[in-house]
Amino acid sequence: MPGFGNFDPQFFIAILVTFVIAITVHEFMHAWTASVLGDDTARYLGRVTLNPAAHFDPVGALMFLFIALGFPAIAWGKPVPVNDFRLHPAGRFGRHGSMALVALAGPLSNVVLGAIAAFLLRALPAADVQMNGLAFWLQIFMTVNFLLAAFNMVPLPPLDGSRILTALLPDFWRPVLAPLERYGIPILFVLLVFGRGIGSSIISGITEPVRQLLMRVFAGG
Repeated sequence: MPGFGNFDPQFFIAILVTFVIAITVHEFMHAWTASVLGDDTARYLGRVTLNPAAHFDPVGALMFLFIALGFPAIAWGKPVPVNDFRLHPAGRFGRHGSMALVALAGPLSNVVLGAIAAFLLRALPAADVQMNGLAFWLQIFMTVNFLLAAFNMVPLPPLDGSRILTALLPDFWRPVLAPLERYGIPILFVLLVFGRGIGSSIISGITEPVRQLLMRVFAGG
């Protein structure tokens, strides 16, 4: 990824456009899934929409700018509010299972977006289409979406992976892990921004195998 000293306008714009699409679809899927499963909180707040403005978070958007410029940062869209007491129970996992489905919908949508881009990338040479500019955008779109999916599966609040983990663990662990909700963002910030060695290795150790698996499955490498 180009650093600040090697500013590439095309790369910068491609990253920002990708983030807008990826985050919009990601948050929309959280809201839509929650609505389908019985909680209309997000629908009442106008979040079941593909309008990017509904999912815009000023600070999170600023962080996206930093990432596009090559700086280490954590970025996010406007979180979708979910009242798990209004969700329909999902089998033996109950309301926690439904919450896990809501959480999974976000990263799964990024996998689908990345898979579409990967399919188009592989189809271009097969169709003998010479579109270097389009391939450049598709490559970034695929990579960013797969990275977002992998990163959001990290089992640390407020990331989606923590909701899924909570649903799968025995009830005993839920009150034990609950305090992490308060400290999840500071921990992530420290690991990614200040822990350039050990911290980033911990995060990449979780996300990189997932990203590589997605690349092998959908992009062939």
